Amino acid sequence: MVWLRRTTHYLYIVVVAVNSTLLTINSGDYIFYTDWAWTSFVVFSMAQSTMLCVGAVYYLLFTGVPGTATYYATIMTIYTWVAKGAWFALGYPYDFIVVPVWIPSAMLLDLTYWATRRNKHMLILVGGTLCGLSLPLFNMINLLLVRDPLEVAFKYPRPTLPPYMTPIEPQVGKFYNSPVALGSGAGAVLTVPIAALGAKLNTWTYRWMAA
Repeated sequence: MVWLRRTTHYLYIVVVAVNSTLLTINSGDYIFYTDWAWTSFVVFSMAQSTMLCVGAVYYLLFTGVPGTATYYATIMTIYTWVAKGAWFALGYPYDFIVVPVWIPSAMLLDLTYWATRRNKHMLILVGGTLCGLSLPLFNMINLLLVRDPLEVAFKYPRPTLPPYMTPIEPQVGKFYNSPVALGSGAGAVLTVPIAALGAKLNTWTYRWMAA
């Protein structure tokens, strides 16, 4: 029965990872990621890193197996690529959706958990910081490899986009001198308490299971 319990746990992670991707869409909509990222990169960075961290830490501590965070981020990535493929099949360009880069940051969470011999507090402090620091960097590299986001935004408007959300030409450099640095700094600060929340949710889950 042990193998059945473990299999159930991993299938449960798949289900929740898919749902967490939907939550991530709301926190930093990947469909709008292409046309809004240059304007709101810092906000997107914080949203993506915190949403990844809370779920990855939760399930990493739930299973106690290093690698669970990467598994969690991989499911989110696959699910988002399926959505990207669906839009592409509808006739939209390849760059219409930019999939956020979650996996490398999740790997840093796993590495921290493994290197500290499954120390929960080090996972929260060091892992959360590394996750917040790294995600904006990987996402900016990702954005640099795609076509001009504003070109895609104006040429291929969202079919369900209300008029008041029409993409606005960003005033580059007027708000953030370095969006990657600001996103990494803010993300590193925010992901630590969010990682602690993920750990606390794990405690509440065990209490609920024992009730």
